[in-house]
Parts: sequence; structure tokens; C-alpha cells
Amino acid sequence: MEIYTGKTIDEALTKASEELGVPMTELIYRDTGKTVGLFSKKVQVEVYDLADVIRYAEDYLLNATDALGIESSVKSKLDDDVIRITLDSTHNPILIGKNGVTLQALNELVKLATNNYFHRRFRILLDINGYKDNKYTKLERLARKVAKDVQKSKTTYTFDPMPADERRAIHNALNGWRNIRTESVGEGSHRQVQIIYVETKDNK
Repeated sequence: MEIYTGKTIDEALTKASEELGVPMTELIYRDTGKTVGLFSKKVQVEVYDLADVIRYAEDYLLNATDALGIESSVKSKLDDDVIRITLDSTHNPILIGKNGVTLQALNELVKLATNNYFHRRFRILLDINGYKDNKYTKLERLARKVAKDVQKSKTTYTFDPMPADERRAIHNALNGWRNIRTESVGEGSHRQVQIIYVETKDNK
């Protein structure tokens, strides 16, 4: 983290952009709310890199689990602009919860806290003990089975509501399937994936 000052936030960010060689639109920063200087007041901004963001998210999770009396550790990596965090603890089943509900809540909390702190949106995906990877594998297998049924029946199938990352697994699994289109419908936590039969000229 580096601190830059200027008469305005834009001036401080321009200095940071020039010094770091990063476009202003890509800077990760926070306005400290402080002013410096006796006669010519200047504002301060804290400029971060992604390593700082990841460290903040990791610390947030460790503090959250510590507050629950659960000892845990985290590992993170950046994958196509997604911060993937793997958490392991002495009580993984508790942190995962029934059908992954607690895990999803933890994911939303750390994402919200990180986005609020840095005033910028980050994609954060939390996994515990490989739960998510196993869930993706099962969803992909189910999606392919359902898609075959839809190809035969030509009837749309709608899954129960699920998080965005799980919907994405289904979309990816069926991308390019003949006569099949997938679509997310609904709002917020009620969004669902539909597998839809699509007629083509060859089928008419």
C-alpha cells in the first residue's frame, strides 16, 4: 500500500497512475479522509495492489472463523480476475452447512466486506475442502443428463435457484450442445438456470 497526496483526489490518483504505470481507471484506492499541510491543504489516498486485496479478504475470513472459535487456514490464487480462496478448518462441515448454505453466506460476507473497504467490485469465490469443485462436477453431470432429456422431450427444464458460480458451471457444461440453450432467469437469490430446446433448420 502506498499513500499519495494532491490538491484533489484526481490529482493524487494522477500521480499514482504515472508513478506505478497503471491507468487511473484500474487503480485500487481508498480516500483516507485526511488532509495534510499547514497552508496548502492536500488530500490523501491509499493505493493498493491485488495482493493487498487478497490479504484483506484472507484476514477477514480468518477473523470470522476465529470469532466462531474455529481454527482455520486459507490459500488464495488469482484466476482470470477471480480471487479464489480455499479455506480449511477443524470444523469444515459446520462452515459448509447444509447444501452449502453457510459457505455461500461466508462467500457473500467476505465479498461484501472487501468491495466496501476498497470501494470496488471484486469477484471472490470461496471453497472449503473441495466442496465447490465436487458440486460443480455433480452439476455438470446432472446438466448433461437433463439436456439429453430436453433434446428428446423438447420441454424446458428449470433448476432450483442457485448461486452465480453454480449456474455458470451449468452454462459452461452445455455450451455448444446441439438444440440446447441455457438461460438464467429470476432475480437475486431466486435466479435459476433453464435448459431450453431450440429448433434448428435441420430439425424442421
